[in-house]
Formats: sequence, C-alpha cells, structure tokens
Amino acid sequence: MLEYHVYDVFTDRPFAGNPLAVVMGADGLSTAQMQVIAREFNLSETIFVMAPRDPANTARVRIFFPTAEIPFAGHPTIGCALHLAGGQDGRILLEEEAGLVPVEIREGQAEFIAPKLPVAHPGKTDAELIARALDLPATAIGFAGHRPGIWQGGPAFLFVPVAGLDDLAAARPIEPSWSRLMAEAQVDSAYLYTAGDSGFRARMFSPTAGIPEDPATGSASAILAAQLLESGALTEDETHILLQQGIEMGRPSRIGLTAILRGGKLDEIRISGKAVPIAEGRIRVPEET
Repeated sequence: MLEYHVYDVFTDRPFAGNPLAVVMGADGLSTAQMQVIAREFNLSETIFVMAPRDPANTARVRIFFPTAEIPFAGHPTIGCALHLAGGQDGRILLEEEAGLVPVEIREGQAEFIAPKLPVAHPGKTDAELIARALDLPATAIGFAGHRPGIWQGGPAFLFVPVAGLDDLAAARPIEPSWSRLMAEAQVDSAYLYTAGDSGFRARMFSPTAGIPEDPATGSASAILAAQLLESGALTEDETHILLQQGIEMGRPSRIGLTAILRGGKLDEIRISGKAVPIAEGRIRVPEET
C-alpha cells in the first residue's frame, strides 16, 4: 500500500481549482503500474514522488494523465512542492522528466520557473476550422492583436484567443471538426483565452488526452507567455498577469504568470499558485501484467 494525498491546486479554498493526487514512495513502481494508478484516480494529473537521483535535490517525480505520461505540468509541480514543503518557506527542487524545476515556497504560495522556454510548434492553424471545432462563429476567433498560435515548452498547445467572455463560455469541442483540428495542429489540447476583468480568463479542452476540460493548466499558462509576446501583450523586463480558469465549470482557479523579457525575448517564465489539502489515504499497488 502506498500513501497518497489529494490537493486542490491554484486555489485557496477547498473544492475549487484543479484536483491533484500525490503518490508517495513510488520508487518501486513501473511505468505501467503508475499509469494504472493514474487511471484509477482519473484526475487530470497524478504525480508520483521518488527519491532524487541527485541527493542535493528534493525529489524525483513523474506525472501522468489518465492516458499517458507527460514530461512536465504546472499544477502537479505546485501541489507536490507545497506538500513536500510541509507548510515551511524554502526551496524545493523537483527532478521532472523535462528537467530540474526549482520551486520557491513563500507564505503558503509556490512559484516555479518553467524548465523550458516555449518555441513555435510546426502544426497548422486555420481560424475557420478552429471556429467550427469550437462551435463558435468565425468572428469570435481573435481580438485586438491576438491571433491563434501553436507553441510548445514540453507539452504543446493550440492557443485560441476569443473575442469576449460570452464566446469563451459558449465554446465546446465539436466532432468531427475537433479531431481534424487536433490532427492539423499536431496537438491534443486547445487553450482558449480572452481579456478579463483583471488579466485574462481561460479554458482548456483536451478530450483526446482524457481531459474533457481542465480547471487549471499551469504548463499552458507558462507557454502562454510566448503567445502573449507574439501578440504584443508583454513589455520589457517583468510583466505580471493574473490568469483565471475553471470558472465556467464551477472550479475557479487563480494562476500567477510572470514573464521576463530581455532584449525583446523571453528570458524566464514563472508560475505561482496555492493549494489546499482535501484527502489522504493508502492505495494498493497494481499487479504487474
């Protein structure tokens, strides 16, 4: 039996934000066993904690969707770091598949530096197809200087700016256009955003990866910095942006994005948020098949 903890991440109140399962003592698990446990929890992500390869670091971790492993994700990084910190301020160093991720803990909030700076992804975008795939009118796609783009920084996302909050609320993946869009964009997720009362409001759809909608997506929030730079929404030095996600699905989340530009190029991206403990227990180890 393995110890586990469930947190709601990117929120300061229970039953909001994005749920996360943290499985401790996972050193003896195979990849297949981790995948079975992640499917059993059936949350957007489950993180498995092991002894670090380098004793100078805090832990080695692996992160799983219900359907596959991913090299890096934001809300597991935040939730796991806060759990390992045990309520103390300090620095947590997580060995993730994408690289070493430092996390600063301060007054109950965690902030990590993205392990990779985002780059353009080779997939194709088509505004008319995007509109059909999201059941929106063509006029809903884009606003001000923002146009659809595809960026990757570990995972890859199609970023879709929509004209307003009503369009954001009305969006939903529609087949067969959705599958065609994902194939052409060469991704499995679309991150929609629009201007909000403070910062940006967002939604993230990823049914292909077993996540119909995600209430908070830290990795996409970090990669969003490249989309915002392309759209002219960032300034030299530091830009601090509040991202709100999950409101339309009843799980409001608050994500802090800090983008640092040097010479007009992204130099560092930081994501911050809180987490609330929800449940704990023990789970059986699946038999090897």
